[in-house]
Amino acid sequence: MANDKWIQKFLAHLATDRGASVYTQRNYRQALQEFFRWHHEERQQSPAWEKLQRDDFRGYLRFLGRQNLSRAAIQLRFCALRTFYKFLIRHGEVGASPIKNLALPKQGRRLPKYLTKQQILDLFGAPVKLMATPRRKGPGRPISPSVCLRDVAVLETIYSCGLRVSELCGLRVEDMDWQEQLVRVRGKGKKERLVPIGQPALQAIENYWSTLKQPPSGPAPVFFAETKTAAPLQPIQLARRLKQYLAIAGLDPGLTPHKLRHSYATHLLDAGADLRSVQELLGHAHLITTQVYTHVTTERLKKAYDAAHPRA
Repeated sequence: MANDKWIQKFLAHLATDRGASVYTQRNYRQALQEFFRWHHEERQQSPAWEKLQRDDFRGYLRFLGRQNLSRAAIQLRFCALRTFYKFLIRHGEVGASPIKNLALPKQGRRLPKYLTKQQILDLFGAPVKLMATPRRKGPGRPISPSVCLRDVAVLETIYSCGLRVSELCGLRVEDMDWQEQLVRVRGKGKKERLVPIGQPALQAIENYWSTLKQPPSGPAPVFFAETKTAAPLQPIQLARRLKQYLAIAGLDPGLTPHKLRHSYATHLLDAGADLRSVQELLGHAHLITTQVYTHVTTERLKKAYDAAHPRA
């Protein structure tokens, strides 16, 4: 696939022009690799993108179906191929997409998992518990108080602003408006939005910065990977630390950082926020993406009704 100039141009386009997240770049690269490999094994040659027909992709769809992949996994692969063909059309390589209107298995709607308000508090207390726990003798470095305070600030900020992990890791000091309590967030596709940030999160950041040799400024990251380097915190580091804190808090260690974003949206709607405002705060391009959270709140209302109403 390294010799396919259009795939390489497309991947470069994702990283630079579109500013796609590292996850999107990884998923699209893997999807194109898989199709390229399948076509090479099935047709004994590399795909000529301008010559491929709908039947070629129907064959690939049948192949994926035999792999027992989930509907979401199949949708993801064709989303990458569909975006790739849009790129080819814009550059005049092909006239139309052979994937357009191709019937794919419908993806079932899954309700987002979220933490209750009490579980959020338990999770936020986990780094402090870890910091107060005596270190056992053995290999490995002791946990730095600065790292624990950083992680408290990270959790507070994700939940306070409803950020994606990539947005949190990309925050710069110059993005913070302390007086107005606003944060400038760089979302998907380089789209920017202003999001309110609560006083507890701001205080947590100040507590973390007070442990550094000097407070960061300007384009420096808000959260550093380590206290001795200027590198920003990475998503994989954040996910690894979260697992530890979930276990300390007695919660499911399999929950991802994105569940804090789900909790943020659910709690806002529970408290009476309107859907359009939550859409803007989350940085969703389409309202239908935000509407999934209304199902969560509606389901809980139904359960409360069934449990409490005498004639339910």
